[in-house]
Amino acid sequence: MTEARRVREQVDHPIVDADGHFVEIGPLLGDEVLTYIEETGGAALRDRYLASGIVPTDTSTVLAGRADDPAVRREWRAMPSWWGWPTRNVRDRATSHLPSLLYERLDELGIDVTILYPSMSLAFLEAPDPELASVLCRAVNRYHARVFAPYADRMVVGALVPMHVPELAIAELRHATDELGFRTVLISGHAKRALSDSAPFPYRLDTYGIDSEHDYDPFWQACLDAHIAPVTHSAVQHHRVTRSISSYVYNHIGGLASAHEALAKSLLLGGVTRRFPELRIGFLEGGVAWACSLLADLIGHWEKRHGATIGDLDPANLDVDALMAEFDRYGDDAMRRERARLAEYFGRPGARPAQVDEFAAMEAEKPEDIVELFERHFYFGCEADDPLIAWAFAEHVNPCGARLRPILGSDIAHWDVQDMTHPIAEAYELVERRVIGEREFRELTFLNPARLHAVPNPDFFAGTACAGAVTAALAADDAP
Repeated sequence: MTEARRVREQVDHPIVDADGHFVEIGPLLGDEVLTYIEETGGAALRDRYLASGIVPTDTSTVLAGRADDPAVRREWRAMPSWWGWPTRNVRDRATSHLPSLLYERLDELGIDVTILYPSMSLAFLEAPDPELASVLCRAVNRYHARVFAPYADRMVVGALVPMHVPELAIAELRHATDELGFRTVLISGHAKRALSDSAPFPYRLDTYGIDSEHDYDPFWQACLDAHIAPVTHSAVQHHRVTRSISSYVYNHIGGLASAHEALAKSLLLGGVTRRFPELRIGFLEGGVAWACSLLADLIGHWEKRHGATIGDLDPANLDVDALMAEFDRYGDDAMRRERARLAEYFGRPGARPAQVDEFAAMEAEKPEDIVELFERHFYFGCEADDPLIAWAFAEHVNPCGARLRPILGSDIAHWDVQDMTHPIAEAYELVERRVIGEREFRELTFLNPARLHAVPNPDFFAGTACAGAVTAALAADDAP
């Protein structure tokens, strides 16, 4: 018996893996994509796709030709993920490709239900051509809906929804949920926006809330209408100014957390979480430490810069005469000689932004209001060996006694899981080391995934191995 299975038998609740992965079989995925493209757009769209250079990410061959490509240094292209799938552990490698084998091994892995997302086809979310991104994601979603259908009692698969523009995102969300029956969707955490038509095409990342040139509110409403809690898995490792052309490790560390922080800030300061009080969003794989830090930073900034306190910093409120009296008393001879010029300098009219209260859209009247936005709306994917999970539950440390909502992501099928039987056992080691308690382990591995997905959709776990336990747990749950 594996240690993971012993853990599962020891605890009195199901274990839900909120972020597992599978690795597509490249040739079969390619065949499926081409077939769908030809069905929907014919030879013209097929040729456009083949000429685009958009391909699923294959970490085994992604570096081919890179060493001799002068554009790598000229454009400072970030070192991508390479050698990302298991090789020495052949059974795990086979499990990452074969749904039937993963299904057979779930008890061995200590998992009752796993929520799975693709690996290679995640690249389609950032395809620069919106129309192609839409078609590619539909092809992938159709394929995975069919392949995983026999295992729905223990394996829930997420659909890909590109976010280039709201109308596109809504169309793909509805197709995935209404036509294909998906219960969870993975969105890109940002959309790339060109700032110029001139090479080398400077761009920014649109995070759908603050400063967005598009109104994404209809998309968030569409999520609520479809009873969907979207999740995101994006990273900024290819976009950061400090990216490395030689080290994937340098780029990967903090890459997801930075992307998640940018999106969360945008949704909060842009008022999205206030306008959609029932919206829940999962940030996968970035951990929760960034969120704890962001919450503390937001409250610290709010206390000194919200609408009722920002006036303390308004240049118009400076008493120049009183200031110059202090200069007269404590300044040196050079300051006294230039007294008139200094008085004019300090008395200049201050420039003002269009919006003085940068927190207005959050509608926060006290720090607890900001905490409530975090606790209700956001869920944070954490990997099993992350001791900073404890920070989420540190009510004595977090502002206003905040208790954030981490969810366990096994990340099986990826390079950081050397043995698929390890994640559940590693997560429980946090209990054995007294980093967290049994209550926190239950929230991490069961209650929080249920809150994320089954509160907006009470049928999310219907027909699965933990349906009854989820219903009972949420009926007894007094958290918002």
